[in-house]
Amino acid sequence: MSVFSPLPLGQRIPPSLHGVSVSLPTMDAVIGYETKRADIVAQMPSGYPRFVKHPFLKQAAAHVLRARHLEGRAFWPTSSERAADALRGWLNVPEAETLSEQGLTGVAFPDKPETFARAKTFLQHTGMLASSREAEDYLVRVGVLSAPAEEPSFEGYAASRVKGALARAFRAAPDDVFLANSGMNAVYTAFRVADSVQRKRGRHVWIQLGWLYLDTIALLQKFTQDPASDYIYLSDVFDLAALRTLFRRRGSEIAGIITEVPTNPMLQTADIETIHYLCRANGSVFIVDPSVASPFNLDVLKHCDLAVDSLTKYAANEGDVIMGTVAVNPNSPYADEFRNQLPSQLEPVYSRDVARLATEIGNAEGVVAQINLSTPKVVEYLQGHPAVREVYWSHHASSRDNYLKLSRTPDSVGCMVSFTLRGPLAPFYDRLRLPKGPSFGMKTTLICPFIYLAHYDLVSSPEGRRVLDASGLTPELLRLSIGCEPVEEIIGALAEALS
Repeated sequence: MSVFSPLPLGQRIPPSLHGVSVSLPTMDAVIGYETKRADIVAQMPSGYPRFVKHPFLKQAAAHVLRARHLEGRAFWPTSSERAADALRGWLNVPEAETLSEQGLTGVAFPDKPETFARAKTFLQHTGMLASSREAEDYLVRVGVLSAPAEEPSFEGYAASRVKGALARAFRAAPDDVFLANSGMNAVYTAFRVADSVQRKRGRHVWIQLGWLYLDTIALLQKFTQDPASDYIYLSDVFDLAALRTLFRRRGSEIAGIITEVPTNPMLQTADIETIHYLCRANGSVFIVDPSVASPFNLDVLKHCDLAVDSLTKYAANEGDVIMGTVAVNPNSPYADEFRNQLPSQLEPVYSRDVARLATEIGNAEGVVAQINLSTPKVVEYLQGHPAVREVYWSHHASSRDNYLKLSRTPDSVGCMVSFTLRGPLAPFYDRLRLPKGPSFGMKTTLICPFIYLAHYDLVSSPEGRRVLDASGLTPELLRLSIGCEPVEEIIGALAEALS
């Protein structure tokens, strides 16, 4: 009996109240989700938390509005009062107000679709949304729920346990590791802190190196002071000549570079040792995100000023916690400024989220080791199948050498594999029995048509497809995250769908 069976549309992955992924079993469901088709949305009570408002947050928001007699208003719960004030400033709506009700804080504003969407986008980009466990506890306090759902939870100094594990992974001192309520807030805050440090020095230009995760791209496009002149996109992570030319021409203006190692979803690894040297020589900050392979696999901190990581991946390997971290390189010339600013700027982590993560992070090294054994076997199978056109992974020939310079061991390959088919995407995707949904780095194997999910606005227009093509991306790319199931079962499910 196979460990994999098709999951219905809208089922949480894992099937717990706080599972961060959601089943999208067909391409019709994927497109229906992206286009907000009523018949699809009605079957999706949950989704990735920064994109789909968790049912507990919806219930909590409705309760706050009733308690305050705020008919005709919407309410977004935030991770802190500071976050609420930031959201209110972003909305720039006179009627918007910061509210605190029974320990839950957020922003109430006129219930207009455009204002609601603007609030959602800000919280998505910055990661300042209240967690589902925080909303759950609010609902318990006000009597809507009788008790929070039971789950294994670390008893003791959970934050110290988490920071200790991360310090070992980053090879850093625990005092140089800072927790954030989400991976996206870690990226946002690292960028904002580095930007403020550099603006004092007259530097304002930021470089995006490679095609990065969509919200990281959005941060650079929206939160630089003047995106038309302060944001530069270099699509080729290997083009050191272009970087050197930029530094020659605008070196005194360049605040910093942000990249992922490897990039999501093309799994390209830049020569970050050389790039770090260029940044250091020119007074620029280098921010590196190793979330795709994790600091459990890669040694990146010594090659950058700040490392940011989504702990939702690998650390929270059950797939039911949203959290992030920023690590400071103690040898960075900006280290003291970063240490001073990060604690007050990062969004606070919620106690139950930390306690849950502390139970999972102790298993992370074992989970990573098992995944690292399975991934090359899946890659070998895909590379040998006539229906598969191209396979991308951390050891792809284009950047294998750069990746190996950073690997903890030669076998530290990570979970992610992206691939394209010689035939149409939809029939394969619809037949496949593997769990299908967003996220990665879980014990559960996941696959998704990543470009459709992350960049449907580009997929669905000729101009958008030209933008993707210029960056070497095809809408038909599949992103596979290898989990801890028997590798023979993973390959068997792929073989069945490819036949």
